[in-house]
Amino acid sequence: MIIKPIKTRQFKPPKDDIRDALLEIPLVEKSVLAVTSKIVAISEGRCVKISDIKDKDNLIKREADFYLDRQKVPDGYVMLTIKNNILIPTAGIDESNSNGYYTLWPEKPFSAAKKIYEFLSKNSGIKNFGVIISDSHTTPLRWGTMGIAMGFWGFYPLKDYRGSDDIFGRKLKITQSNIADALAASAVLLMGEGKEQTPIALIENADFLQFGNYDFEKENPLAIGHDKDIYGPFVNAMEWKMGGK
Repeated sequence: MIIKPIKTRQFKPPKDDIRDALLEIPLVEKSVLAVTSKIVAISEGRCVKISDIKDKDNLIKREADFYLDRQKVPDGYVMLTIKNNILIPTAGIDESNSNGYYTLWPEKPFSAAKKIYEFLSKNSGIKNFGVIISDSHTTPLRWGTMGIAMGFWGFYPLKDYRGSDDIFGRKLKITQSNIADALAASAVLLMGEGKEQTPIALIENADFLQFGNYDFEKENPLAIGHDKDIYGPFVNAMEWKMGGK
């Protein structure tokens, strides 16, 4: 598998068109295009001028599905939130590479991935490929950021090992490989977090993927309810408040 970060022009908030950059990508069969949520959000106009916001916490509460008050986080550094079934600081709102704006998450990440997929399918002639909307993410109890797939289209995101044998013939009962997040992490690693100006990466030779026309707008195969998640007891122990207001 080969991952190629792609240098682009600057995409400027509050709104910019990314279609010209997408058309320049040398898409090939059985490849996956990773696009950062930042430029997708800018293409949707999901930007708010910082000087117009008196209280960032109110913006975070509005964008979050659930949130914890800032004082519950060590040093009050961020507000911890849940958005789109992802545990994320500040509802994903970002100031980096935003030129005086808060950049929010794309409104509907799976719909955004589908839109890019359909645009590229129409203009490239490529049949078997995928799209990932990526973002940086932190892992509990670990320093550092890594990529996560907040939306995807054109391939199935899991490889199911349940029912198959391990090398000693033991039946695997729960193992599924999270392909979408693994690809996003690899792509984001090469795209960088600073001024690299490579918000797109092309992943080639992803022959192990199951490409197809799956509808993730209705159901996200990666999402687990708190009642079935092994980490659910930790999440449920917190005093979450309803966001969206």
